Amino acid sequence: MPAHGVCRRQTQKMIPALIKIGILIGGLMTAAAYFVLLERRMAAWIQDRIGPNRVGVPLSLFGFKDLALWGFGQPAADGLKFIFKEEYTPAHVDKRLYVIAPIVILAAALAIFAVIPFGSMLPPLDDFGIPTGGDPVQLVVAPGVDVGMIFVFALSSIAVYGVILGGWASNNKYSFLGGLRSSAQLIAYELPMGLGILGVVLAAGSLNLEKIMQAQVNGPWFAIAQPLGFLVFVIAAFAEAARLPFDLPEAEQELIGGYHTEYAGMKLLLFLVAEFLHMITASFLIVILFLGGWHFPWITGPADAEIGWLTAIIRLIVFNTKIFLVIVFFMMVRWSWPRFRYDQLMSLAWKIMLPLGLVNFVAVAVMQEARHALGSKAENLGWTLMVIVFSWGICIAAWVVAAWFNPLITDNRPRRMLATAEVDSQI
Repeated sequence: MPAHGVCRRQTQKMIPALIKIGILIGGLMTAAAYFVLLERRMAAWIQDRIGPNRVGVPLSLFGFKDLALWGFGQPAADGLKFIFKEEYTPAHVDKRLYVIAPIVILAAALAIFAVIPFGSMLPPLDDFGIPTGGDPVQLVVAPGVDVGMIFVFALSSIAVYGVILGGWASNNKYSFLGGLRSSAQLIAYELPMGLGILGVVLAAGSLNLEKIMQAQVNGPWFAIAQPLGFLVFVIAAFAEAARLPFDLPEAEQELIGGYHTEYAGMKLLLFLVAEFLHMITASFLIVILFLGGWHFPWITGPADAEIGWLTAIIRLIVFNTKIFLVIVFFMMVRWSWPRFRYDQLMSLAWKIMLPLGLVNFVAVAVMQEARHALGSKAENLGWTLMVIVFSWGICIAAWVVAAWFNPLITDNRPRRMLATAEVDSQI
C-alpha cells in the first residue's frame, strides 16, 4: 500500500478516536458532577431532608430575578469553590508524593475507560465530515482489545498506589491508617472480584468486553446464568469503589478523612472525582459483564444486525439506562446501610466472598466442560434452562452453607475480656 494510503487510513482511525476521547472525558467529568447532585438529593429524600435546591443561574447580576432550576447550578458552584480555594500544602508532608498521589489515582480512573465500551456502534460518519472509511464506528476508544479485562484489572490496581501514596506522603497518622486500610481492603476484594469475572470469561470464551456483550446477546445474561458470580462481583465492586458500607479507608468518625485528610482545593477534588469515577466504572462493568450491555430482548436486535441510526440510538439509550439504574442502586445502598467494622469487612472478604467465588468458578468450569462434551446437543433451549436451574441451585446452596458456618451475631466484646481460644477464633 502506498505511503499516502497508509496515512489516510491512520487518519480515518485517529480522528474518530480523538472525538471519542473528548466526548468520554467531558461526559465522565460532567456525569460525576451531576451524579454528586443526584446523590445529595437522594440522601435528602432517604433522610427526610430537602437537599440542595437553591443554586441556579444568578441572573440578579444582570438585573433580573435569579433562576433556581431546582439546584442544577450546585455542581458548578462546588467546582468553582474548589478551583478558587487556596492551594495549601502542609509543611510536614513529602511534597513530591503529596502532589503525585491524586494525579496517579485520577489518571488510572480515566485510563480504564480506553477499553470499556459506552455503547454498541454508530453507522459510518463520512456524511458528517468525519472520515471513517465507510466503516461503522465502535463506541469504545480502543476497539478490539482482546485483553480488555486484564487492562481494567491492571489499572484498577494502580489506583491503589495513589491511595497509599496519599496516606504515606501526608505524614499524618489518620491518613496513614486510611492508606493501610485501603491497601488491605482493595487487595482482599480483588480476589473474589477476579473469581466472579473468571466465570464470565469462561462462558464467553474471551477477555474482550465487546465479545462478552455479544455472548449475552446470543444467550441468557450472565446475571441469570451465573447468579452467584453476579452477587460476588457486585459486593466486591462496592468494596473496590470504597462505598458504604465499605468506606473504611476514609471513615470520618474514626479517621477524619482517611488518606486525604491533609488535602484541600484541587488536589482534594482529584481524589473525590476519582472515587466517584470508580463507582461509575463498577457500574459499567456490572452492566457489560452481567446485565447484557446494550442488549435488551426484542428491542435492540441481534448482534450481527445491520446498524442504522434508530438501532444505534436505541442501544445507546438501553445501555445508559442500565448504567444509570445501577448507579442509583449504589447510592441507595450507601444511604441505607451502616458501615461495617473493619474486622467484619475483612472476614467477609476472606471467609465468605473468596469461597463463594471459588464455588462459582468451579461450577461454571464444570458446565462449560459438559457443554463441550455434548457438542451440538447443548445448543438448544433445554440445555440453557438446565444451566440456569443448576446455577441458581448452586447459588442458593452456597449462600445457605456460608450462612450456616458463619456466626449470625458478631462478638463485640473487648479483646481483653476474651479467652485465648476466643481471640484466635475471631482472626
